[in-house]
Amino acid sequence: MSDSLILEIADFEHDVLTGIYSEETGKPQPLRFTVQARMKVAEHYAPDTPLDASKNYMDLKFAASDALPPGVHFKLIEAVADHICQTLFVQDARVEAVTVKIVKLAIAERDEKIGITLHRERK
Repeated sequence: MSDSLILEIADFEHDVLTGIYSEETGKPQPLRFTVQARMKVAEHYAPDTPLDASKNYMDLKFAASDALPPGVHFKLIEAVADHICQTLFVQDARVEAVTVKIVKLAIAERDEKIGITLHRERK
């Protein structure tokens, strides 16, 4: 098995314009994101290894929030997840794969977690 480095932001909440039903359109919905980015691994991480040997975790949060185009309505949360994956691939050539889990908070009736998980490998 080869080494891997997975950066993660978990349970980050952000409002996004998404949905297909009339009660969903025109207003942002709260979504909960978990984003994982598998990175190329350095041979060794010493105590004084600089940040540029890895990736800033905040880039994952940015991809799931500020990098989403303002005013754009995503019919499917799959499209939101795909946009996050593509953003991270463009940001950093060391990103080998991205997994995005999205939970739609507004439709839960009994605290169930309804949503999707999309995994993309760099092509």
